[in-house]
Amino acid sequence: MKRILGIETEFGCLVNDESLGPDESVVERIKNLAFDQSLGLLDRHGHDSFFEPSESGGFLKNGGRFYVDAVGSHLEYATPECTLLKDVVSYEKAGHRMIHSLIQQLGWKDEVQIYNNSIDHFSGNTFGCHENYSLSEGGLASGRLVSALVPFLVTRQIFSGAGRVGGHRLTNQVKDSHLRNLSRHPADYMYLDQIYGVEPDQGIDFQLSQRADHILYVLSGRVRFHRALINPKWDDTHSLCRYPRLHLLFGEANPSEYATALKMGTTSLVLDLIEDGFDSSMVIISNPIRTMKHVSRDTSMKWVVSRQKGGTINSVDLQRFYLREIKQRYAGRDEQTDWVLREWEFVLNQLESDPMKLSDRLDWVAKRKMVEMYLNEEKLDWQDDMAFSLDMEYHNTNPEEGLYYALQDMNQMKRITDETSIFKAIQNPPNNTRAAGRAQVVKGLIDRKQPHYVIEWDGILADEDRVLLFENPFHDYMDEADEFLKLF
Repeated sequence: MKRILGIETEFGCLVNDESLGPDESVVERIKNLAFDQSLGLLDRHGHDSFFEPSESGGFLKNGGRFYVDAVGSHLEYATPECTLLKDVVSYEKAGHRMIHSLIQQLGWKDEVQIYNNSIDHFSGNTFGCHENYSLSEGGLASGRLVSALVPFLVTRQIFSGAGRVGGHRLTNQVKDSHLRNLSRHPADYMYLDQIYGVEPDQGIDFQLSQRADHILYVLSGRVRFHRALINPKWDDTHSLCRYPRLHLLFGEANPSEYATALKMGTTSLVLDLIEDGFDSSMVIISNPIRTMKHVSRDTSMKWVVSRQKGGTINSVDLQRFYLREIKQRYAGRDEQTDWVLREWEFVLNQLESDPMKLSDRLDWVAKRKMVEMYLNEEKLDWQDDMAFSLDMEYHNTNPEEGLYYALQDMNQMKRITDETSIFKAIQNPPNNTRAAGRAQVVKGLIDRKQPHYVIEWDGILADEDRVLLFENPFHDYMDEADEFLKLF
């Protein structure tokens, strides 16, 4: 792609052995083992005094980042900067394999399970899987980016949704446990001006999205209790220097490699279209947040939305509007673009004719088909606890136990990468972005046992006065990294 891509995944943790202590201490020990084994360099400085204090995590030898997020005290893994869709998929899966390996080494294979799902059905918690895209230097100048992107994001869930058994309803009734946590986890409630409760919505059996019930705003600079489609990150240290960063909150963890590649690829091409200028007035939708929830819960699978200019359009045709414009402009540009265009069109056509035939590539279809088959065989209904358990186990990151991996092992899920590429990605960065130079310095400082350093996405400071900046995310900085390491 002509832009930098990346994924940040927040993981759920299930501890089956009370003797290990609370999940907060379990994830802390998993994180510590990663840096004890020199998979990366543990931060000596705080990225944020509340959300990422010192030693909460650090950068890895593969160019990515692994840490415990103080908001919810969960493990989080960020891929290195990528430009290839196969790389994004490989590095996301590499994070899963790394965590699984750490758990095995701790002897917790049966005691601790890590999930890349985006919902906890019973507690009401939700976990993010955020997407990052670099924008052109003038990508924000016109002010049309958000309005032109939102209709695509709201309807993208027809192929990118992870699928969800049941639903949640937000209420004014706040659980006592939430209030007790105010003092235990202050980071959860920083910059908070509202709080709400969550209860099961038994009126819904299955929906496309795990996150739709928890999104309240189109745009918000805050996170918990203020979740939005888009969380602006234009000016932070992950902003790719002169390239602003688009940070999407309305995404979710896709075990399917194909779904991950398709959502990242289509979104990147839509951003190309917006930056190059196009008339989006025909696809602007009314009330995006309400529409997002409606699309997710539409059992008719027609996914009809209302347009701001009047009239309605189904989500497949709205997606085709973007696809048609992009094909006219970019078809034949490069192999990766053509793959996205071809697969996007194929999936939209199949969603229109028979969505259930996409069970070999889309998560929501594969999950629905699997759960439905089990419930029919056992004569259970969708509100049975077993339905929720199957939903969660689809996202188990243990390749030996996760239900997604059972389908993959039976060759029932289309793949984008392979195990060799995934395991290579645990220790090695992409070779065509600044992640390569950063990883080279991380490895060098580990070898030299350098005690004083500050590492960020866009630069490294060591020994108080030695600086290496990564101003261009598309440059590998390997030569500069080698020269920098000669100083030690």
